Amino acid sequence: MAKKTFLDFEQPVAELEAKIEELRYVQSESAVDITLEIDQLSKKSHQLTKDIYSDLSPWQITKIARHPERPYTLDYIHGIFTDFVEMHGDRHFADDLSIVGGLARFNGQACMVLGQQKGRDTKERTLRNFGMSKPEGYRKALRLMKTAEKFKLPVFTFVDTPGAYPGIDAEERGQSEAIGRNIFEMAQLEVPIITTIIGEGGSGGALAISVADQVLMLQYSVYSVISPEGCASILWKTSEKAEVAAEALGITAHRLKALSLVDKIVNEPVGGAHRDTAQMVSFLKRALGDAWRQVADLKPKELLERRYERLNSYGRFTDTKAAK
Repeated sequence: MAKKTFLDFEQPVAELEAKIEELRYVQSESAVDITLEIDQLSKKSHQLTKDIYSDLSPWQITKIARHPERPYTLDYIHGIFTDFVEMHGDRHFADDLSIVGGLARFNGQACMVLGQQKGRDTKERTLRNFGMSKPEGYRKALRLMKTAEKFKLPVFTFVDTPGAYPGIDAEERGQSEAIGRNIFEMAQLEVPIITTIIGEGGSGGALAISVADQVLMLQYSVYSVISPEGCASILWKTSEKAEVAAEALGITAHRLKALSLVDKIVNEPVGGAHRDTAQMVSFLKRALGDAWRQVADLKPKELLERRYERLNSYGRFTDTKAAK
């Protein structure tokens, strides 16, 4: 069994799991039956995990969203969709592997699916630039979305990026223009768009593929204008204040749902999506089905009016303080 990676605040669970593994080893090497003890410790570990995850800070949730074992876009594509055919290149410069996408079927319905892919090991992370896209990645995504519009196919996008790549080469090729163009075009796309924040939703890198009719967010994902470290570096001149910044930014799913910036929170298995990928895939597939049913029958004009109103509603608030 693959060794689990535990975060710093999960150390009590890590210690229990280590004891369970030791007992399993002892049982396999001897005739002593200690199944009951193992079961009791497993239940204790499960309950301890539930207790820890019932009271997480925004910074702890950020760490979960970045967990190296968390399911990525391709895990969801292969688990939820069928007949996936990957498409490559932006037809201008290159094929940015930090964004994957192509034609697929969702419950038998032809669709276009795309999203950011971070990579599992060092080699793949380098290949995919840690999920940080360059202009050609966003132009590839736009090409796929325009193809979907041409053939009247719904678009499913998955967001998981620290942010757009900030390198000189990306700036030289028009990074800000590529992101702005995607936001502009997605606002006018005449087919349904359903976006899911599956891990990190960082800055314009996330916005470039998340202008949608329905926005879903996994329970332990984050979505913000800047990373907590970036915010802390600007405000306090040190990234060590990232925990304070995470609290102030309001980056968690429940906070964003309360502000009507996301439509639905998709619950994760106990201990996060990485603890049970199959169950997470099942939860998300059901949620995507519900989201699709809400927009499937809308005509293009209704869809665009609804999307326009949605975008204009961002930032509205009601002052509930009693007048004095």
